[in-house]
Amino acid sequence: MKILLAEDDIDLGNVLSQFLEISGFEVLLARDGKEGLELFNHNKVDICILDVMMPEMDGFTLGKHIRKQNETVPFIFLTARNQKDDILTGLKLGADDYITKPFEVEELVLRIQNILKRSQKSEPENLELHSICLLFDEFKLKTPSGEYRLTQKEAELLRYLILNKNKVLKREQILTELWGENDYFLGRSMDVFISRIRKYLKDDSSLVLDTIRGVGYILNAH
Repeated sequence: MKILLAEDDIDLGNVLSQFLEISGFEVLLARDGKEGLELFNHNKVDICILDVMMPEMDGFTLGKHIRKQNETVPFIFLTARNQKDDILTGLKLGADDYITKPFEVEELVLRIQNILKRSQKSEPENLELHSICLLFDEFKLKTPSGEYRLTQKEAELLRYLILNKNKVLKREQILTELWGENDYFLGRSMDVFISRIRKYLKDDSSLVLDTIRGVGYILNAH
């Protein structure tokens, strides 16, 4: 999942960016509203985190531009001002949430995850990567050699790998995200699913699911 983070506070921006990346997101960090709009225009973004008070272009103005270009992308406003008028302004612009500073980074991550879960349920999801197509809602995978019926957990795991392609994913991160806890026996089950997914991908040489010993996995999409 790709996040546009527009935050002019250098220290806060760096901390949020690093924590979000650790949490499994890809982050595009902008230092002002103008840069944020430019990044949005040149990238497919899944959610936007916008600071209200920024130079060049404030967060509300940036939100207006984003909403004109994309009516469905979710966004959250960050602000140091806990004023009712600001909150109403943000919500009228179509913001999905509004969080005031100071706040715990874990809280922001939870809000992001909840918003993304809601938005993902609103429409069927077909994920294409090179020659394969995952019909997530139907638990089917189309490949050059044919169509496979997946279990729900196989579909969830493959979806997670595709959305995080070319990124090293820690075992405990995958287990926590998809199974809810980092457990030895769940880990053994995940290894079985990884082996099955490798077989499904064997006909596309541009897709390689590698094991990073002692760390986790990476789906290399060449």
